[in-house]
This record gives sequence, structure tokens and C-alpha cells, in this order.
Amino acid sequence: MKSLKKPLLGFLLVVSGLILAGCAATPQGTAIPWSRPAQWENQIPGMTGAPGLGR
Repeated sequence: MKSLKKPLLGFLLVVSGLILAGCAATPQGTAIPWSRPAQWENQIPGMTGAPGLGR
């Protein structure tokens, strides 16, 4: 009976690890538009409303 304890314990440990790990579902849609830059990108900080910059 002693020889059955270690394999059974190992099997239970592996099974419990698989159950706890599970599968994470990733959301398909996102609200962030990655294809276009944000309004604050490609601007010099502090120069957003300065006259003569073509705005």
C-alpha cells in the first residue's frame, strides 16, 4: 500500500494544478482604437494653443 501513495499523491497534485490553472478567456472586442493616434500624441508639450502653428 505504501508504493501506491506517492503515485496517487502525484496524480492528485497534477490534476488539482490543471483544475486551478484553467483557461482564461480573452475579450474579443475592445473600446481602445489602436489604429489611430490619440489627440495628445505627436504634439510638443505646452505648444497646443500657440499662435502661428497652423491651428
